[in-house]
Amino acid sequence: MSTPCGAHIPISVESFNSRVDEWFSRTRGTTFAHLDYRAAFQNAQMGDVVYCDPPYTDTQSILFGAQAFSLQDLVEEIDAAKSRGVRVVLSIDGSKKSGLHNVLNDFPAGLFQNEFAITVGRSMLRRFQMGGESLENEVVRDRLLLTY
Repeated sequence: MSTPCGAHIPISVESFNSRVDEWFSRTRGTTFAHLDYRAAFQNAQMGDVVYCDPPYTDTQSILFGAQAFSLQDLVEEIDAAKSRGVRVVLSIDGSKKSGLHNVLNDFPAGLFQNEFAITVGRSMLRRFQMGGESLENEVVRDRLLLTY
C-alpha cells in the first residue's frame, strides 16, 4: 500500500476499501502492539514469529531518528529469542546499484539458518536524488534472513 514517489493518480476509494477488507481478513487474530523492539522480543514466546525491519545500515541511519539504533543490540535480542524457540525473520540491506554494491553485515555464525535475496525494485532514495533520470542501474535486493 506504499505510495509511489512523485506525482501519481491516487487509487480509487473502492480499490482502497478492497485492500483494507483484504488486510482485515488476512490479519484476523493477529495482535499488533506499538512498543520498543526489546519489549516485543521479551514478550515473544516459543512458536511466535517476530519480523524485524530495522533501519538499513547502508542508507537509513540518517532517517527515522535511527541514529540511536544499534544493529548489534537487535542481533543480541534475536539470539536470545531464538534460544527460547522464537522464530525471527530479519530484512536488511542486500545489494544495490544492480548488484555492483553489496552491503555486508557480520552476524554470528549459526544465528540465521536461511537467507533469501528479495528484489524490491528501484532505490527510493535514488529516485529522489536523480530527479527523473533513468534508474535502470539502481535495482535493489534486500536480504531476508530466517533463524529457522
